[in-house]
Amino acid sequence: MNKLIITCSILLIILPACNNSSRTSVNNKKPGGKEMAELNSYLVEKDRERIVSYAERKGLDIRETKSGLWYEIKNRGSESSFKDKDKLILQYKCSLLDGTLIYSSDSLGTKEIVLGKGEIEAGLNEGLRMLGHGGKAIFIIPPFLGFGLIGDSKAIPQRATLVYEIKIMN
Repeated sequence: MNKLIITCSILLIILPACNNSSRTSVNNKKPGGKEMAELNSYLVEKDRERIVSYAERKGLDIRETKSGLWYEIKNRGSESSFKDKDKLILQYKCSLLDGTLIYSSDSLGTKEIVLGKGEIEAGLNEGLRMLGHGGKAIFIIPPFLGFGLIGDSKAIPQRATLVYEIKIMN
């Protein structure tokens, strides 16, 4: 009887200790805020390197805004710039950095948008405000200002950097 009590006592001490150590090791593998921030910084830097490399290959004279939008203004257009609720008609070509054509006004027709209504990517919304009527530019939109981690569920893949060649028709 004493041997049974001693054995049970030992098991009661050992089993919970084993169980706690396995829980601790699983919890330690979850990424925290610091790890996620580091991963995000890494991805943003890689996107930046790809954009700079693309611009060098294409001979573009691009600049970067504080938000991370890259652009080259070919023709600013009229002196007045656009604001929320302005209706624009765009002639455009949207492609990936590898040159894959995604969307184009040549095949889909011009695009009519209203600024500030969430109809377009944040990066394109920002870029169009740099132009006036008749303006023409190239905008390079990193994933975090475009369609992000999911793409558009049609032609734009996940984490895609987009190159827009834009001409404002009105």
